[in-house]
Amino acid sequence: MANVLITGANRGIGLEITRQYAADGDRVFACCRSPGKADALNELAKSLGGRVTLHAMDVSDAGSIAAAAKDIGDTPIDILINNAGIIGGKNQSLENMDFQGWIDAFTVMTVGPFRVVQAFLKNLLAAKAPKIMTVTSQLGASTWPMGGSYAYGSAKAGVNRVMRSLAIDLKGKNVSVAMIHPGWVRTDMGGQNADITPAESASGIRKVIASLTEAQSGSFFKWNGEIHPW
Repeated sequence: MANVLITGANRGIGLEITRQYAADGDRVFACCRSPGKADALNELAKSLGGRVTLHAMDVSDAGSIAAAAKDIGDTPIDILINNAGIIGGKNQSLENMDFQGWIDAFTVMTVGPFRVVQAFLKNLLAAKAPKIMTVTSQLGASTWPMGGSYAYGSAKAGVNRVMRSLAIDLKGKNVSVAMIHPGWVRTDMGGQNADITPAESASGIRKVIASLTEAQSGSFFKWNGEIHPW
C-alpha cells in the first residue's frame, strides 16, 4: 500500500487518479481548495472506507499549504502528484491579455508545485522510494507549434524547469521527479471533443509513475509513457 498525495483532487484527472489509487487499496490524501463543496470527492471518500481523506489546500496560498502539511503530519508520502491547475484567464492573445490571470497562472502552476514539494519534503524523504509527478502540458514545451495561450503555456514551461531543477537538487536522495503531459482529456478544461477520457489519462499517468526510476528523474513524459520532446 502506498500513501499518495494529490492536489486538485476534486474533479477531472485529479478525481480519477484519486479513484484509481484508492480502488487499488492505496491511501490517498486528496487535496483541494474547498473540500466542503467537492461533492464527487466526498462521495468517493464515503464509498471507499477511509482510504481517501479530504484536506483543504489552496496551492496559491503558502499558509494553506502549511496548514495541510500540519494536518497530514509526519506520515510518509510515497507519491506526490501536483495536479492543481487553472487556465490563467480567458484572454491570452497578443492583442488582449489578462495580466492578472497570467500572474495567477504562475502562482498556481509554477510556484505552487514547488511550495507543495517544499512543504512535504520531510514526508517524501521518510518514504522508501518517493516519487514526485507534476501534471504539466505539451503547451509548456518549446516544440509546441502554436502561438497564444501565453499565461497557461509559460506557467507550464516554468514548472517544467522547476521540476528539472528539483530533480538535480534531489539527486542521490532516492527521490524520483518527473513531469507528464496528461493528453487532451475530456474534462471541464479540455472540453468534450478531447481525445481521451479522464480514466484513460489517469491510468496512463499511474503506469508512468509505477515504472519511474531515479535514473529517469527530470524526464518529461507523455501519458502513454513516451518521452515528450522539450
